[in-house]
Amino acid sequence: MKELICEKAAKYANLNKNQLQSLLNIAKKASTIGGEILMEYYGNITHIKTKANYSDLVTEADIKAEKAILEYLTLETPNISILAEESGHFDKKNALVWCIDPLDGTTNFANGYPFFATSVGLTYNDMPILGSISVPFLKEIFFGAPMIGAFCNKVKIKTSIKSALKDSLLVTGFAYDRKETNDNNYAEFAWLTHKTRGVRRGGAAAVDLAFVANGRLDGYWERGLAKWDLAAGVPIVELAGGVIGNYPKGTFDLSNGRIFASCPGIEIELKKELSKVKPLEKRFYSADVT
Repeated sequence: MKELICEKAAKYANLNKNQLQSLLNIAKKASTIGGEILMEYYGNITHIKTKANYSDLVTEADIKAEKAILEYLTLETPNISILAEESGHFDKKNALVWCIDPLDGTTNFANGYPFFATSVGLTYNDMPILGSISVPFLKEIFFGAPMIGAFCNKVKIKTSIKSALKDSLLVTGFAYDRKETNDNNYAEFAWLTHKTRGVRRGGAAAVDLAFVANGRLDGYWERGLAKWDLAAGVPIVELAGGVIGNYPKGTFDLSNGRIFASCPGIEIELKKELSKVKPLEKRFYSADVT
């Protein structure tokens, strides 16, 4: 059986089961702290700012949740480095790194759309080991670690048993730079909408991965993602029996921002269909065209 990314990372980091359980408990607590703060602000946002891109938002909830998570992780694991979406990198000269997204799905959150999460993952040399994803509106927390398994709340989870792409429900997303690049996933979205029961656009990568892990969705692909979008979800999908890779082919690399995740039964067919798709010409989607 092929060794999972998270199992390999745990082995390289020399972490035993007790250490993994302890670190997973910390990740769960950290994501819970973030999720609770998000719900305090949900429906009551007063300040929304844009970052480098007009579509890339930040709210006071992002900032407060991240601050609380950073304080907790620094107290519990002072020697582990941290990479946080809003605050940047806190390098402790340690190959173990907490990757934090205090609010994945900020645009959803800012508009009162209840599809968002707090994501906390642990990596070793850019290889995801374990993670926890709090989806507070649903009162669900997804988590997983090697030698422990993948769970939603207290229930062990598995990916779906779908075996045909035509019977599957997929999810994807579109990067913040989608208006500036032809590699924008529009063509893939259209192509696979016709090849499946449907393709959803959730707007929160961590939730997309969590839903693939527990079988609500059968497959997911996306580009233009950050490490904190993926670090927690990758091990949860793997430990739930799912497949993780690049798309349309290749091995997963946390640094390149691309991901493929699916139940085993549709992996080959979904990758084959993705490999067929060519980018749309800009004239078909540019807002500048009259």
